[in-house]
Amino acid sequence: MSSILGISAFYHDSAACILINGKIIAAAQEERFTRIKHDANYPHNAIEFVLNYANLKLSEINQIVFFEKPFLKFERLLETYVAFAPKGFMSFSKAIPIWIKEKLFQKNLLQNKLKNHDENYDKTKENIYFSDHHLSHAASAFFPSPFNEAVVITADGVGEWATTTVAIGKNNNLEIKKEIHFPHSLGLLYSAFTYYTGFKVNSGEYKLMGLAPYGKANYINEILEMIDIKDDGTFRLDQSYFNYATGLTMTSNKFHKHFGQNPRNPKSEKLTQFHMDIAASVQKVTEDIMIKLAKSVQKEFGLNNLCLAGGVALNCVANGKILKEKIFENIWVQPAAGDAGGALGAALGLWHIDQNNPRVVNENDDMSGSYLGPEYSDDEIKKELSRLGAEFEILNEDEIIDKTSKDLSDGNAIGWFQGRMEFGPRALGGRSILGDPRSSSMQKNLNLKVKYRESFRPFAPSILSDDLKNWFEIDSASPYMLMVANVKKEKCIPMSENDEKLFGIDKLNVKRSSVPAITHVDYSARIQSVHKNSNPKYYKLISKFKEITGCPILVNTSFNVRGEPIVNTPEDAFNCFMGTDLDRLIIGNCYLDKKSQNQKLKKDYTDKFELD
Repeated sequence: MSSILGISAFYHDSAACILINGKIIAAAQEERFTRIKHDANYPHNAIEFVLNYANLKLSEINQIVFFEKPFLKFERLLETYVAFAPKGFMSFSKAIPIWIKEKLFQKNLLQNKLKNHDENYDKTKENIYFSDHHLSHAASAFFPSPFNEAVVITADGVGEWATTTVAIGKNNNLEIKKEIHFPHSLGLLYSAFTYYTGFKVNSGEYKLMGLAPYGKANYINEILEMIDIKDDGTFRLDQSYFNYATGLTMTSNKFHKHFGQNPRNPKSEKLTQFHMDIAASVQKVTEDIMIKLAKSVQKEFGLNNLCLAGGVALNCVANGKILKEKIFENIWVQPAAGDAGGALGAALGLWHIDQNNPRVVNENDDMSGSYLGPEYSDDEIKKELSRLGAEFEILNEDEIIDKTSKDLSDGNAIGWFQGRMEFGPRALGGRSILGDPRSSSMQKNLNLKVKYRESFRPFAPSILSDDLKNWFEIDSASPYMLMVANVKKEKCIPMSENDEKLFGIDKLNVKRSSVPAITHVDYSARIQSVHKNSNPKYYKLISKFKEITGCPILVNTSFNVRGEPIVNTPEDAFNCFMGTDLDRLIIGNCYLDKKSQNQKLKKDYTDKFELD
C-alpha cells in the first residue's frame, strides 16, 4: 500500500489530503476545524482528520508533499523589491523578517510541526517533497477529471512566479507549456477591484461577482487603459495603477484618480451605482480575457476538453461564459479550485508525474462529489445533541425526507447536515441551508435573518440532474456549483420599464421568474446539478419536494453565517441553528424544531464573526 499526504499552508486556505494507491481518501480545510475563515496556519487539525480517516499514523505515510516551493517564492519577493526599489521599503521591511524566521526554511518548520502528530515520525527520513504552485493547481484540475487528455488553464493571484499557466494533460502525464508571470495577474487585477469596492481581498471576490449584474459595464475603456490584452488572451498590467507588488494596499493613487473616487470604506460608505458599474466592468474584462485565452489554446493544441483551477476558476460566471461559447466540447472545474485544492494537486502530481503511476479515468470524476471531509454516525450525533441540551426527534430516513420536504414546501428555512463535509468553498448538500425557490421573500430573508450578510447576494439552485435542461440554458452537468447559466425564458417574468429604472439593489424585490429565490437580477443562476449516485439522500429530498410542489429545485446556500466557515460538527450546526432564524435543523436522522428548543440556548450571532 502506498500513501501520500498533501499539504497546503501559510498563505490562504490551508488544507490537507490523503491518497492511498492514488485514490483520494479524505481532504479538508483547516478553517472548518479552527472556525477561522480562510485559516492559513499549519493545518494541524486537517492533517489529524485525514490521518484518522485513513486509519494511518504519520510514521506510516510514504511521502509528504507541500503544494509550492518556498525558495522560488522568496526569489520572486526579492527580485520584485529590487526591481521597484526604493519604492516599497515599508512592505519589504514587514515581509522579510517573517520569511527569514519561518517561511524560507519551510522544510525544517514542516518537520517540527509534523513531529507533533506522531512521536515515531522520523525527521531524518527524506520523504518531504515540494511541488510547484501552479503545477499543483493544474494537477488538481486534470488528474481527478473525467478526461484522458485536456488543456488545463490555471489562473490565480500568484504562486512562485506564475499567475496564469496553460498545461497539457495526457493520461498520467501533465506538462506546463506557457506561463504569465508576476506582477501581471488576472487574480490580482480582480482582487484590486475587490479592494476598491470595499470588500476583503482573498475573500470578497465572489461578492464582486455577485454585485456585477446590478451594474452596467461602463468602465471597460478605463480598465483597458490599465491592462494591455492581446488577441490570444495574454495580458500585461500597467503597474503604476497598482500597489500590490511593493505596497501594503492593492491600488495606487493613480488608480483612484483614474476612476474619480477613493476605495469604498465598508464601515462608513454604502454601495452605490458606481460600485455596481465598476463590478460589472471588471467582471466583463475578466470574462473576455478567459474566453480569448480559451479560444487561443484550443486553436493551438486542438483538444476538446478543458480543465480549470486556481482562484479565478471559482468565477463561475466566467466559467459559464466559456461553456456557452462552445470553445471546448467539455469543461471540468476542480471544486476546491483555490489554494486548498493545491494540497490535493501536489499529492496527485507526485503519484502520477514523479512516480509514473497509471491513471484510471472515472467517467464522472474522481472527487466523490467533493464529499471528502468528516462525517458523524447517528450515535455520535445523538450524544452530541443531548450534551448540548437540544430537543430532537429520531426518525428513519423516509420520515426525515417526508417531513423536511413538507417543511420546505411550507416556506421554512432548513439547516441540513448529512454525510461527509464538502471539500472546497461550496456547500453541496452535505452542510447546507435549504429553502423553497418559489418564495419571493426567501432570498432576502436568508441573507438578512440567517446569513446576516448583504441582501444583494444571490443563492444557488440545487436541481435534479434529469430536470436541468428543462429549467436552465445549459447542456452539461454542473455538480460543483461552478457554472452560471440563465433560467429558461419560459420560466422568466420580464421586467417592466419601471422595474428596469430601479436602483440596482431595489431590483431584488422584483419577481423575475417562477423560482425568484434563485434567479439573479440578470436572470442567471449558479447551478448545482444533483446526481443520484453522488448524494442519494439529497437527491431523494429534492425528488420528494418535486412530488409535493412540481418544482425539482431547492435553494442551497452554505450552512454558516457571514464570516464563519461552513459548519463541520453537530455542535457547530446546533450553535448556528440557535443563533439564526432557521426554522428546522436536520442532522443525520435527528430532527429539530426551533420552537421546541430551550430559549436560554439562543446565541447572538449578529456580531460574532467579522465581515468576510
